[in-house]
Amino acid sequence: MTEETNVGPDVPPDRLAIHSKSAFFDADKLQRGVGIRFKGVVRTNVEEYCISEGWVRVQAGKTLDRKGNPLTVKLSGPVEAWYEDLGEGAPVAKL
Repeated sequence: MTEETNVGPDVPPDRLAIHSKSAFFDADKLQRGVGIRFKGVVRTNVEEYCISEGWVRVQAGKTLDRKGNPLTVKLSGPVEAWYEDLGEGAPVAKL
């Protein structure tokens, strides 16, 4: 089992996805707006992330799979997440 260092109502979950068919989809949390910093750079094109495993999934250009969904690429590295609705100084979930 993995261990989270920051847990609470104002910290995003360890893993979250934007697609409703995913087991890690949570509309309420996504509506708040989740900011993602990957390898020290703020990313706006993240489809799914996992803080404890250290990866993000991003869309691979305009390529689609056979079902019409965007193809994604899994990138490894340090991931940080926070709720954007809390503004500056929001608690950050990271390892």
